[in-house]
Amino acid sequence: MEHDVARAPRLTESASAVFAVLAQAGTATRPQLASLARLSKPTVSSAVAELEGVHLAAHSGTSSGATGRSAAVYRLGPAAGAVLAVDLGPALTRVRGCALDGTLLAEATGPRDEAADVVRDALAALPPDAPLRTIVVAVGDVTAPQRMRPATAKAGPVFDAVTVALPPGVPVHLENNVNCAALAELHEGAARGRHTFGYLRIGVGIGLGIVVGGQVLAGANGAAGELARLPYPWDDGQEPRHEALEEYIGSRSLLRRAAEAWPESDGSCPRTAERLFALAAQGSATARAVVARHAVDVGRLAAAVTAVLDPGLLVLGGSTGAYPQLLPGVRAELERLSWPTEVVSSQVGELGTVVGAARLAVARGVQTVTQAARTKD
Repeated sequence: MEHDVARAPRLTESASAVFAVLAQAGTATRPQLASLARLSKPTVSSAVAELEGVHLAAHSGTSSGATGRSAAVYRLGPAAGAVLAVDLGPALTRVRGCALDGTLLAEATGPRDEAADVVRDALAALPPDAPLRTIVVAVGDVTAPQRMRPATAKAGPVFDAVTVALPPGVPVHLENNVNCAALAELHEGAARGRHTFGYLRIGVGIGLGIVVGGQVLAGANGAAGELARLPYPWDDGQEPRHEALEEYIGSRSLLRRAAEAWPESDGSCPRTAERLFALAAQGSATARAVVARHAVDVGRLAAAVTAVLDPGLLVLGGSTGAYPQLLPGVRAELERLSWPTEVVSSQVGELGTVVGAARLAVARGVQTVTQAARTKD
């Protein structure tokens, strides 16, 4: 289904400001809009009329105040549009479509190799008359010179397939998947109320989302937090190899170590991290030993992160990192090697990346409306 990708209408500065605060508030009266936008009531009335005239705002009812007076309530109009967030995960593709006030309009999930179909399913579920303002695609590596395409071959072929499913003419932005998950933790997860923290993802790969002062730190090349690039091992008899640390700590090596340690008397060896942690929770001595060793390794990585960032809080996420069973071992090793730092498990789980990408998409979508060519009031 084709979606309208028409440009946003030109707005006065006051109408742009009112649209931005209405998108954030969801619904509001004119007095509330005046307070939020710090504009006079007459200016807000003119701005609301302007937005209604181009269907960017709409009347959604009335509310009664303490004095008994009724006030008109406004929401975003049908022309405000929608945005799309795509998480190209290692196994699954998750897609969310949202209105510019953050309301969830559509979502779809499917295998990574069927990413284009998953995107089409989400697009088909969006209101057909809603202009699509922007699309954010979360991938593994994104660097500044390659902001509009994947920085590594790991995402390239899948991304190329997805672009075929995307409507032409809609701005597409690539974002680092770990940074997206960090934003989700900041606003909806374990880091709510904290303005500085690190989100440490441990799964098939490893990565770090760095939040300072409530903002994600991207770095000069957009590669801040690329822990896979840390030189490893540091040993007199071995040369550091490219992404060797990620290979060592990632879930594939975790399962390989479990297979090497697994005695026949314990039955079949776990083939997934989920099964390994389940067996550890059930009391399997071998599984518990493998998980304990993994916690030590993650704790040492956490100590390295703490030494550089002093984040105060580390949130552990990812397909293996989010298991609470890791927390005691990680905390103990971090305490042994560094100064006191709070360590908690992710609260947004596997949806973190697409949730954070949707937040970014909404913010960019609002910008396409409010930062379009403006006229003076």
